[in-house]
Amino acid sequence: MDLDRFLYYLQFQSERVIPADWKVAWEDAPLPYKLYQSLHEIPLDCDLPHSLNEDTTTGLKKLSHLLWYVYGQTGYSETTMPQPDGPGEETIHTFRRYVPSGGGLYPSELYIYLKMEGIPDGIYHYDAAHHRLHLIREGNFDTFLTGALGNRCDVSEAQGVLFVTTMFWKNFFKYNHFAYRLQGLDAGALLGQWRQVSARTSLYTRVYFQFLDRPINHLLGLNDEEESIYAVVPFAEGKPSFLQDQGENLPAGAWSKDIPEVKTSHYQRSINVLGFPYIKKINQQAMFDSPAQFGAIKPKEAHVKMGPAHPLPDVEPLVYDLAEACRKRHSPELNFINRPIPLKQLALLLKETMQPSGTDLYEKDGRSALTIYGCFHGVEGLPDGAYWYDADSHSLLEIRQGDCRLPLQKAMKVDNVNLHQVPLCLHIIGERTHYKEELGYRGYRIQQMEAGMLLQRLLLTASALGMNGHPLLGYDGKACDDLYQLEKMGETTLIQIPIGCYQPKSSLVGYLHT
Repeated sequence: MDLDRFLYYLQFQSERVIPADWKVAWEDAPLPYKLYQSLHEIPLDCDLPHSLNEDTTTGLKKLSHLLWYVYGQTGYSETTMPQPDGPGEETIHTFRRYVPSGGGLYPSELYIYLKMEGIPDGIYHYDAAHHRLHLIREGNFDTFLTGALGNRCDVSEAQGVLFVTTMFWKNFFKYNHFAYRLQGLDAGALLGQWRQVSARTSLYTRVYFQFLDRPINHLLGLNDEEESIYAVVPFAEGKPSFLQDQGENLPAGAWSKDIPEVKTSHYQRSINVLGFPYIKKINQQAMFDSPAQFGAIKPKEAHVKMGPAHPLPDVEPLVYDLAEACRKRHSPELNFINRPIPLKQLALLLKETMQPSGTDLYEKDGRSALTIYGCFHGVEGLPDGAYWYDADSHSLLEIRQGDCRLPLQKAMKVDNVNLHQVPLCLHIIGERTHYKEELGYRGYRIQQMEAGMLLQRLLLTASALGMNGHPLLGYDGKACDDLYQLEKMGETTLIQIPIGCYQPKSSLVGYLHT
């Protein structure tokens, strides 16, 4: 199977990338976090604030709060579910974080380059299980990282750099090669959470999806056959003075040999780690070896729509306690309640979600090329139907009228959500060829990360508005594309998110917070 066919199956025939006889070896499952061994430990502050609206801390204490709200273990839950194959119930035990993850497996890991008073300059790994840092490599790497970013960012002016990686086995053990799609979405949700939390702590950040992979993997001490860099995020307080071209581009091998290899060991629990050949192959093909491979995504052209436009009410920016929204966010599954939604609430949800992307993909920090479509039922003042949200005019463009819940339910591959109880069923839409013309095979994972960032803003906004969303990939992508007439426009649905009011789940939840 070539890589183009692999990506097609991921999008439209996911069962083709999972063997028919695939069985999950739960007794040999990896840990959902990476545990380094025999490295210098830096404990982080555990006196965590209950609100992020009035953060006045600085230095390592501020970073402690930021990392915990972004990717720390925040809760433990026990949920009782009916047995799928007979009578009785099954109790599921999970550790929760504030970002969603397919199957709760958290394939992403966080590393961070710090230049901060009180600790050595260097590369650290965030140990989410124990809320601490491990020192991977000591030293100043400003010049190295500036070059690895194609001289588009002066890292010497940044206070630090966040690195988001993916450990392939952490969710391959359950989803086989379908894990590749989930890995991009999970990394994107984590990036979306970082941007939201860092904004509350007065940090300016910019997400770089384009960089020289092998030098950065080398710097972090990673074996790219099992874990690889997905995103680089410099950050600083105040004005973004570190964003400026530095001049001549350097090839990938021009300086990596100057930094010695670092030897580390870690524990992952699994004894029998299987191969994942297509993920390894596409990861190697997606790597950039020169800044000349970097590309830009063109602004999205206006759609030609058949139906009328429905202007949405003007709304002021939503002010809310992000920490509270994080605590309330969860996936309701079968606990949605069919309750009417005010049009103003829908307008707030859509406008807050479609903010500038904050990435290196668009000129002048423009809005993402991804868009939001939705099938709405019971929204006050809006006819039931399928719509496209035009962020520029803040209006809904009608595609078709009528109740779409039955065709959406029929398109579900797993009936874990009753869409007849859901007033808003949103879809994040992107280019059908996944930016391959501009970015090659790297475009697929970038598009998935973009979708994940958009998804996280959507979920947090829904939580702040008293609702919740449930991200879904178990649907017939072609059926949803047909509903919105997407194929003729070269687009496809990337993820489905039912959103609405809900009743509390039957679960016991404890928050890991002091």
